[in-house]
Amino acid sequence: MASGFFAVLDDIATLLDDVAAMSKIATKKTAGILGDDLAVNAEKASGFVSKRELPVLWAITKGSLLNKIIILPIAFLLSAFLPWAVTLILVLGGLYLAFEGAEKIYEFFVPHAPAHIPSDLKVYSKSEILEMEKIKIKSAIVTDFILSIEIVIIALGTVLNEPLTNQILVVSLIALIATIGVYGIVALIVRMDEFGVHLININDRNNSFSDKIGRFFVNALPLVIKSLAVIGTIALLLVSGGIFVHNLSFLHNLFPNIPGLLVEFLVGLLAGFLVFLIYKGVKKLFKKD
Repeated sequence: MASGFFAVLDDIATLLDDVAAMSKIATKKTAGILGDDLAVNAEKASGFVSKRELPVLWAITKGSLLNKIIILPIAFLLSAFLPWAVTLILVLGGLYLAFEGAEKIYEFFVPHAPAHIPSDLKVYSKSEILEMEKIKIKSAIVTDFILSIEIVIIALGTVLNEPLTNQILVVSLIALIATIGVYGIVALIVRMDEFGVHLININDRNNSFSDKIGRFFVNALPLVIKSLAVIGTIALLLVSGGIFVHNLSFLHNLFPNIPGLLVEFLVGLLAGFLVFLIYKGVKKLFKKD
């Protein structure tokens, strides 16, 4: 009886050890898209009145958890009955990520017409502001849904040959980390300027040590968000390139003398601009009609 009990404990320990090891690998694979998720959500959660930032972020977080609850069972069913579909979705998702990265690069380098700012800015009522807030929250949750599919599928792709129990544990853990980790960091980022203002107001002295630290946090917020956008773009191309290189046989061992990360970046960049050119061509064609 006792030996059976300890055997069960040993099996559980082995399972947890395997899950921890596979989760580490899956986390590395999804790190790129998590960086983009962080950049996107930091941008989506900013721009609100200070007291509304955290409630808005909490609403998006709940939406993100609901997204994972919807996506995870579908992903596990596909893994169990249509494993080839996981690879297909992975590659299609890689094309989307590559396109998104290429589009961001295009928008950075190609000049755009300045946004029109009306001379008579409307003063919105409280109900109108709350309605606009709801629209922005819905937009953030939809974006999160797309990114969540990619996170789940990429994580699932790393354990596709493992038993279903391991798949469920590893991918669910990654999905939970993606939600709590990303939105926890976003909460810290969007409150960075508020913390800086608190430090500045902590005493009446001018140019004190707390003033300098406070101003640093206030000035750092836009730079952090911009830096995350750049890092997120690079990560998108690396993740997408990695998906293509590792899942498309004709790309295996492509340019063996060149570092793998550089190959993945270039493959992602090339694929992204090809999809982007197709998108622009189709868009132009439909505009003519």
